[in-house]
Amino acid sequence: MNYNIRGNNIEVTEALRDYVVKKLGRLEKYFDSTAATDANVSLSVFRDEHKVEVTVPFPGLLVRAEEASENMYASIDQVVEKLERQIRKYKTKVNRKFRQDGTIRTLENGITPELETDLSDDDGGFEVVRTKRFNLKPMDTEEAILQMDLLGHSFYVFSNAVTDQVNVVYKRKDGRYGLIEPE
Repeated sequence: MNYNIRGNNIEVTEALRDYVVKKLGRLEKYFDSTAATDANVSLSVFRDEHKVEVTVPFPGLLVRAEEASENMYASIDQVVEKLERQIRKYKTKVNRKFRQDGTIRTLENGITPELETDLSDDDGGFEVVRTKRFNLKPMDTEEAILQMDLLGHSFYVFSNAVTDQVNVVYKRKDGRYGLIEPE
């Protein structure tokens, strides 16, 4: 795995870099091939808060987590534990789905983020300042909800494997989930 470690308001020392590499290396056991995977790690300090953000696009699975505490090493430990929980949860659900369906399911969601989309309100109109493009892998609603939760987003666009149409799942304020389908 390749590690892209950057610091905001903190110098990334060799000891800190080694600690991040050692801890994130624990995630490699969950996947067959991680040689071409890039782990993006952002370490930042603001006042007394030491924050760690990690994004790792494993083959077919994008995992992301962030943690903050009063100690950078503790934040790194917490974020790695969070990532491990996400991966185990995902793999458990996929394996359960495989046993129920009797079909082969892979850990590929086909998402290849290129750019993000943000809208800004200038002079009463909206301007698209960034665009995000990705491939839609056919999946069922349950898998889409799981992907949305893993990414920490409030919605997720996917290709419904049952209807072969583009759908959106979203998290409601009451904690349950909604599904938007075209007519």
